[in-house]
Amino acid sequence: MLTRVFVIALNAYREAVRARILHGLFALALATAGYALVVGAYASRSRLRVVSDLGAASTSLYAIVVAVVLGATSLYRELELKTIFPILARPIRRAEYLVGKLLGIVLTLAVFIAANAGILLLALGVLSGGAGAVLAVGVSGSCAAFGVGAWKAPRARSYLPIFAALVLVLGGSLFAGGAPDDRRVVLGSALLTLCEVLVITSVATLFSAFSSPFLTAVFTLAIFVIGRSADSLAKLPIRLFGAAIHGIFAALAQVVPNLMWYVPPRTLLTGEAAGQTLTTHVLLAAAYAACWAVLLTTLAAVVFKRRDFL
Repeated sequence: MLTRVFVIALNAYREAVRARILHGLFALALATAGYALVVGAYASRSRLRVVSDLGAASTSLYAIVVAVVLGATSLYRELELKTIFPILARPIRRAEYLVGKLLGIVLTLAVFIAANAGILLLALGVLSGGAGAVLAVGVSGSCAAFGVGAWKAPRARSYLPIFAALVLVLGGSLFAGGAPDDRRVVLGSALLTLCEVLVITSVATLFSAFSSPFLTAVFTLAIFVIGRSADSLAKLPIRLFGAAIHGIFAALAQVVPNLMWYVPPRTLLTGEAAGQTLTTHVLLAAAYAACWAVLLTTLAAVVFKRRDFL
């Protein structure tokens, strides 16, 4: 079973990594990182904070957009092109196929988030006094190595972004050693964003199992907005909104994923908050995301199993 799921996941990753929206949003993320550098140049005392906060927020936003689009269109594209029929004609269950598609999208998002985080870390390294010449040589050498790899092994081109993202994150983490607090902000936000997009992708997978891409995107974005506002909805004042509306929104905040887990205050990311460490928070957030992913994927598998494609 695991082998079949793994094969489906890799195939879903190869399809997703070629999506134009992924390339466009990655270019937009690069432009945002450049904008953060420009804004940080005008804040002499807080330029590192500006780059880390603005970069982490933009990475989270773009990753959510990619998760919604890929989650809403991946399964529909298979149905539209009718490529799903020869796949399901083989000895593979629909639930395995659905889980493989989900894991492939999450892998794509992990590469997207890691690449953006690595670029932010490199920018922090330059701002904190890192050697620009060393960075230029390292980037040039890495690009040359990946170019040679793509030329020598054309079938492995789709997997080169995985290794490139790893190199960016590891190299950026070492290069940004002069800004330890902001490095923690970027890395911590990247891990929490990955957990959040796991939940969002699971939501999109559930809706895509029985709905159109447009409605799937609308429903998923609605769940995202409610999840990001869960704490506020649960605390609406009764005097202003009334007991009925307060009860409805309080109940709604309890039945949707609380995505406020994944946007903690900066003091927690930098390790300055009292009572909880960043490691504990990330582990709890990951467990929370895993529970929601299992629940939503199970529901999606049940619905998808009963779906008639004809």
